[in-house]
Amino acid sequence: MNHSELERQHMLVLGAGQLGMAVLRELGPRARASQILVTALVSPDTVNRPSGQSTEILAELDDMGIKVIGFDLASDEASLAKLFEKYDTVLNCSGFVAGPGTQLKITRAVLTAKVRRYFPWQFGVDYDIVGRGSGQPVFDEQYAVRQLLRSQQHTEWVIVSTGMFTSFLFEPTFDVVNLEQRTIHGLGSWDTKVTVTTPEDIGRLTTEILLTQPRIINEVVYVAGDTISYGRLAEVIERVAGQRFEKSVWTLDQLRAYLAETPDDVMARYRAAFALGDGMWWEKSQTFNVRNGYETTDVERYLKTKLSDRSASHM
Repeated sequence: MNHSELERQHMLVLGAGQLGMAVLRELGPRARASQILVTALVSPDTVNRPSGQSTEILAELDDMGIKVIGFDLASDEASLAKLFEKYDTVLNCSGFVAGPGTQLKITRAVLTAKVRRYFPWQFGVDYDIVGRGSGQPVFDEQYAVRQLLRSQQHTEWVIVSTGMFTSFLFEPTFDVVNLEQRTIHGLGSWDTKVTVTTPEDIGRLTTEILLTQPRIINEVVYVAGDTISYGRLAEVIERVAGQRFEKSVWTLDQLRAYLAETPDDVMARYRAAFALGDGMWWEKSQTFNVRNGYETTDVERYLKTKLSDRSASHM
């Protein structure tokens, strides 16, 4: 793709949630400088009946020169394909909110529309290693998306593997780290590792990957804020917090037994999946960010900021 082709590009970003906005905040100024047109797809309600936060998001997108359209991703495949036909690149930041099967449907619509380049919603673990049958249905669907993309030649694809959102480690309902109750649970074993990245870093690195020349084609690109074992995570948390935490391991057998009793518990499914270890982490030294000299937020820096923000809010 030469420079003049790049100038004519029209990109569609699906979603303006936590990750979508992180991407758009990085992509917006860069796109404007390169004369790339960027459109953000949001839910029809966000456009037609904006509330407080929606109003702020729409104003921010407008300030960045990003066009906004309201469209329901639950629409049928043909309607999605008709919409996607207008764009050279589709960057999918929609997440799993639209329900099971949506990511496969969006991918099929992208391929039907013959979009030149597609970044699927794969901002997570290494689904090639996880494969099918992890006990996590969304992982199975993500693996199927990869198979579908690899089965065709017309649409170029780039997968950005980011690991877990760093904040998810500290989500009380996930219950790996509970700062309020001062508990830490290792998933699988203390030696089991996990790769984590903040949405802000994902937004910045995805934009770099998107705009890299010569462009990246049909490749899984790994990024990481940190790759850390649960044992090392416990050490970092106790040192930064300056407090002892109650620590225990939930073995894979324990987590699977609990999941068998509560098959509809989404967090139980995630715990069992991340306890597998394989596919949930990769060496940070081999990532796009380290190889290209981009600094990212590791767990220690993230936690220091989080604790600082908490203490400031309690003042």
